[in-house]
Amino acid sequence: MLIKNGQVAGELGLEKADIRIEGEIISKTGADLEPVDDEHVIDAEGKIVIPGGVDVHTHMDLDLVTVRATDDFYTGTVAAACGGTTTIVDHMAFGPKDSTIHDRVKAYHKLAKRKAVIDYSFHGVIDRVDDDTLKEIEDLIDDGITSHKFYLTYDRKISDSEVIKLMECSVRLGVLLAVHAENDGMINHLREKFISEGKTEPIYHARSRPPESEAEAVSRMTLFSLETGDAPLYFVHISSGLSLEYIRMARACGQKNIFVETCPQYLFLDESKYEREDGLKYIMSPPLRDIKNQKAIWKSLKNGEIDIVGTDHCPFFYNKEKQLGKDDFTKAPGGAPGVEARIPLMYSMVAKGKLDMGKFVSLCCAEPARLFGMYPKKGVIAAGSDADIVIIDPKIKQKITHELLHENCDYTPYEGISITGFPVMTISRGEIIVENGKFVGKKGRGRFVKRKLPVL
Repeated sequence: MLIKNGQVAGELGLEKADIRIEGEIISKTGADLEPVDDEHVIDAEGKIVIPGGVDVHTHMDLDLVTVRATDDFYTGTVAAACGGTTTIVDHMAFGPKDSTIHDRVKAYHKLAKRKAVIDYSFHGVIDRVDDDTLKEIEDLIDDGITSHKFYLTYDRKISDSEVIKLMECSVRLGVLLAVHAENDGMINHLREKFISEGKTEPIYHARSRPPESEAEAVSRMTLFSLETGDAPLYFVHISSGLSLEYIRMARACGQKNIFVETCPQYLFLDESKYEREDGLKYIMSPPLRDIKNQKAIWKSLKNGEIDIVGTDHCPFFYNKEKQLGKDDFTKAPGGAPGVEARIPLMYSMVAKGKLDMGKFVSLCCAEPARLFGMYPKKGVIAAGSDADIVIIDPKIKQKITHELLHENCDYTPYEGISITGFPVMTISRGEIIVENGKFVGKKGRGRFVKRKLPVL
């Protein structure tokens, strides 16, 4: 395959170049490459050619016992592919309380193997820290699981002393720890308070998880990282300006292994959504914030303080699972769809002159691959890399609608947002799997990516 005449995007910006693909790999890039033999030529004149998107924060087929996410590894990865994402790293569910990390990895291999249409990997998940857990973390490096997530809230959270033991392990092994940072005590107090006062509407979901609950947990984790020798930490879905202040402080003190993710919902949506009749659609944790916090996130995104844009894709039907919270916001499952809209939303900001092209590629492609041990196999258009390529037509102007997308959900939180530019072709390991909005690949063609230790 030969892609000709496109504007190829990288972390340094755009360059007019052709791309030759042999089998599953990019064999050459350069100017004026001529077709050879019976090479299939794709004319990308007037188009933007980017590395396939890498989303390191999804929850496919997430089992919460009482409810289950509505996208499995087939429907969810089809949606991802149609939106220009060619690799995901999925956050696994906890599973039964006596299950090990190895148990969860085996279960997730079964969930994904014959369904995923793009390449995938998994983050481990930690709900206890003992000698067996620490040994598992070390053993799983050889299996390509080099990052693990822990929670500071919810039923399966770990204690501060367990966090410190985990960080000591991560410093020794070089694995990356992803943390859901919210103060559990503050949240539970406010939830109980609001419910006792009869304040059960969706807006109280946001009020019960204020920016301070996130920022306190962020500050505590940065200090623990400092005490344990700069333990590598990846803060998922950061949503508040106050959290960024503490991260800024940690970095100013010389901590080099603090990494930050945000998500499109905190860039494009705000807490006024909770005041709508369908406010249950937007229940997620952390919640949507006010405009002041949204502006702070945008500022940090542009100046390089935020490393990655993930999605936290975790859909539930508004007319089914979300209705569990119609009389009590605490009963609604947290999460929303977003895996398909990420690349279109973020590229649109480039097209509108509000985000640098190189920064877009870094946030959505290169840095996720680099930080999570997949670069340069993923995240870059270069000789020797996987031929994961997305072609965007920058002239397309439209609104995001539920009907446009492929996610297995009855709504999109981004309904009605106007965008400029949209993916018209997705190539995964040299195979066209999406063309003009239609999935043309095969179910189960995706492969597990054995990830290396993160590049810190």
